[in-house]
Amino acid sequence: MLSISNLSYFIGGRALYENANLHIKPKDKIGLVGQNGTGKSTLLKIIHGDYLPTTGEVQKAKDCTIGFLNQDLLSYQSDDSILDVALAAFKETLAIQDEIDKVLKLMETDYSEEVINRLAHLQDRFESNEGYTIKAKAEEVLEGIGFQTNDLQKPLRQFSGGWRMRVMLAKLLLEKPALLMLDEPTNHLDLPSIQWVENYLKNYEGAVVVVSHDQTFLDNCISTTVEVANQTLTSYSGNYSFYKEEKKLRMELQQNAYENQQQQIKQTERFIERFRAKATKSNQVQSRIKALDRMDRVHEVVNDEAFVNFKFKFSQKSGRDVVTLDQVSKAYGDLTILKNTTARIERGDKIALIGANGKGKSTLLRIIAGTEAIAGKRAEGHNVIKAFFAQHQLEALTLDNEIIQEMSQAGSGKTEMELRGVLGCFLFSNEEVYKKIKVLSGGEKSRVALAKTLISEANFLLLDEPTNHLDFQSVNILIQALQQYEGTFITVSHDRHFIKGVANKIWYIEQHEIKEYPGTYEEYEFWRSQQVDQVAAAPVQKPVKAVVMTSPKSKEDTQQAKRELKKLEDQLQGIEKEIHQLEVQKQDLEAKLAEPSLYLNEVESQKVQTSYQQIQASLEKVNATWEQLVDQISSLQQQVAQV
Repeated sequence: MLSISNLSYFIGGRALYENANLHIKPKDKIGLVGQNGTGKSTLLKIIHGDYLPTTGEVQKAKDCTIGFLNQDLLSYQSDDSILDVALAAFKETLAIQDEIDKVLKLMETDYSEEVINRLAHLQDRFESNEGYTIKAKAEEVLEGIGFQTNDLQKPLRQFSGGWRMRVMLAKLLLEKPALLMLDEPTNHLDLPSIQWVENYLKNYEGAVVVVSHDQTFLDNCISTTVEVANQTLTSYSGNYSFYKEEKKLRMELQQNAYENQQQQIKQTERFIERFRAKATKSNQVQSRIKALDRMDRVHEVVNDEAFVNFKFKFSQKSGRDVVTLDQVSKAYGDLTILKNTTARIERGDKIALIGANGKGKSTLLRIIAGTEAIAGKRAEGHNVIKAFFAQHQLEALTLDNEIIQEMSQAGSGKTEMELRGVLGCFLFSNEEVYKKIKVLSGGEKSRVALAKTLISEANFLLLDEPTNHLDFQSVNILIQALQQYEGTFITVSHDRHFIKGVANKIWYIEQHEIKEYPGTYEEYEFWRSQQVDQVAAAPVQKPVKAVVMTSPKSKEDTQQAKRELKKLEDQLQGIEKEIHQLEVQKQDLEAKLAEPSLYLNEVESQKVQTSYQQIQASLEKVNATWEQLVDQISSLQQQVAQV
């Protein structure tokens, strides 16, 4: 489908690529990985045609359409609603709709058979393009990536850059190009939206090339990993976890080959040195010299994984209770964030606060920090020393300071040698510590701000999206640092690899209350999956407590399960009747749409078309409800049968 052959690309005198090759086949799911600055985003722009290669070529099949999501789209503005922006993905179908409207206008004065046939032809094309369902599809995708139904008619211009990026992602997904290229698609998504996109990409009919620093996301939606390193592209036939293991094996083999070759080179050089002056050995000496010149040298392995031994020092430990919240409420006008909720953070807690955007995670973090006005009580424990990290602190860095100078102003009292050691852990070594803050990338600034937070000698850390802008290596450094941290912390994050590595408790906000799962993220995921599989209650129910669901054991539990089962079966019958009625209405409308005389009355024809679209959308929703009820009934029947 697309082939990159002998690609070279230079920026000034520096080569990003030299004789690189890559073949993308239909339905390939490729993750492009590598350290920041190696040229991953540049490669996508070369494929898209934004940049021209220095040498080599990119060849693609004639039917290979390309969709490209990149960070430049953050600046896109429009007064159209986000639904209309997403619907622009269906250019051909919308063009047919415009033609239909023109023909209907013409039929006000022209009733000729030619015009009627033209309308019938356009109607056939519109229906074959699934024109009656495009609105429902756009709504499904937009809501899948986090928009509320009442947001869909709002102008794109009203939304922040991150939300505008989501709209552009939705438009690309609806276009369904043969090759979909995504540059850091998870940067502006919350956890539920990330999981929705994962499932979408797994079932995507075309090829996908994605650049991402979210390791779990890559594991869940790619089948091939391509590493960008040493100006070339190296393919691994598996997801990111497979790539890490396979790369480790290849590195071991390469290092063994390097050591064996070095031993061979030394032996050859000793022979040359020993017999260089002997005339009887001159032919052999010359032969070995030529062999050394011709030798294809194996490079020594450079391990780019960083291992941190970061020692935290506290001037004092906190008391057992770090922060307690008692009957806390918080609202912004009509928007309620928290309502009469209670929670406690104890010394040694390592809490990950997760959930969808808009639930109030960052607000809760500020409440815990004591910087947000609330109703209720917030109490801070004995000897608690806080340090707060958020993305706005990158802007608070002094641009004209050198890195080492910025670190010295953190108030830790560490010597320059100690500060250099800390910066070394965060990938700033040797003369790099004298770089000005203003020349650093977003990821480098994040590392500096994080390092400042971690050396503050605080015994309680509050971290708001600390992995934003960090590459794999930097995320792993932060994980290692926090694993060695003996204090208490709470972090807001959508990075599951990070959460799995650091958290021993999971918090989430549900129905305006703080809920806690007392375990790791992997245990929490298992518990949530158990809930989905086993909880089969009525549509309106009380919040389920954070305990693993079990089958009913007592007689009372069994009777309750049977009552719920009967209620769900009654609901299912009602849904099936509704489906039958909708299908009858759909058939009636299809019969009307097939009648040419309908289009003599523009108002009536438009009314029938609108009704048909509404029926289609209703059928999709009702069928989805039917499937959910069937799953719930099946789950309850199994529970009752186990007793």
